[in-house]
Amino acid sequence: MPDSEMGHGFDMMIFDQGQDYSGKVRCTVIRKPSGKPSKKGILYIHGFSDYFFQKEMALMFARHGYNFYAVDLRKYGRSLMEGQRRFEVRDLREYFDDIRAGLETMKRDGVDEIILVGHSTGGLTCALFMQTEPDAAIKALILNSPFLRWNLPSFKENVAIPAVAAAGKVLPKMHIASDGTDYYGATIAADREGEWHYRKEWKPDTLPDVDAAWVRAVEIAQKELEKGSVKVPVLLLHSDKSAFPGDPKEKFAQADAVLDVDKMVSAGRKLGRDVTDFTVYNGLHDVMLSRPDIRAVVYTEIFSWLKDQKL
Repeated sequence: MPDSEMGHGFDMMIFDQGQDYSGKVRCTVIRKPSGKPSKKGILYIHGFSDYFFQKEMALMFARHGYNFYAVDLRKYGRSLMEGQRRFEVRDLREYFDDIRAGLETMKRDGVDEIILVGHSTGGLTCALFMQTEPDAAIKALILNSPFLRWNLPSFKENVAIPAVAAAGKVLPKMHIASDGTDYYGATIAADREGEWHYRKEWKPDTLPDVDAAWVRAVEIAQKELEKGSVKVPVLLLHSDKSAFPGDPKEKFAQADAVLDVDKMVSAGRKLGRDVTDFTVYNGLHDVMLSRPDIRAVVYTEIFSWLKDQKL
């Protein structure tokens, strides 16, 4: 069916994904063909408290000859069903079937050279997928500020997070409050200081609270990645710095306001034997949402890297 969120040239398909611990679940695959004969395609996976709305990104890839596909994961965005708790997950592998829905759609369309792109928690999920259950059609992995490490002081990361994760096994719905900040949302929302329009009910400016099961799912995935290796070439995109509470307001408009870049890079470089680490100076957490001149640098690097990979 047509995708009313993106408009002309975009369509979508909803996949029934059966039931989980909370009831029926589904995912949504959004498609933008390149308009040129091509067997190459991009599959984009969004992050936490997010959904696919980056029309510019889809059009950019399509203009360069890549068929573009994105997935709104179960309990997110277009896939959210009445009565569901948004973003609820107990194991990031739950999203693997949603990724496979995108892959199968692409293959049915004749796309068999696929580049998997993941942002933030989506980047963590994609890296885990490529390490544990890779699909042979995926030839490369692009990670946009992946959530590979917690943005927390050492004590909280090494003591508090494991304790909450352990509690999540027996008390999955135990409430974990967010810090209540909206620094990142303020830098990207068009009704504030940014340029992007999106549904606030699907992507709230303030990061929502989570539960212990979500913390456990992320912690397990991060630890699992340390045990293996991603076999395809990886492009790691990230800002040159992070902004933290207490920093000057203007810094948040030119830094990653969500994750700790130094920790991310340290973990990202260890993902496999072929990792290209690219620093996006003054980039935001989602580098594709940075200001126009920075985005131009990002896309130049992406297409240059893909050319080097012969993709």
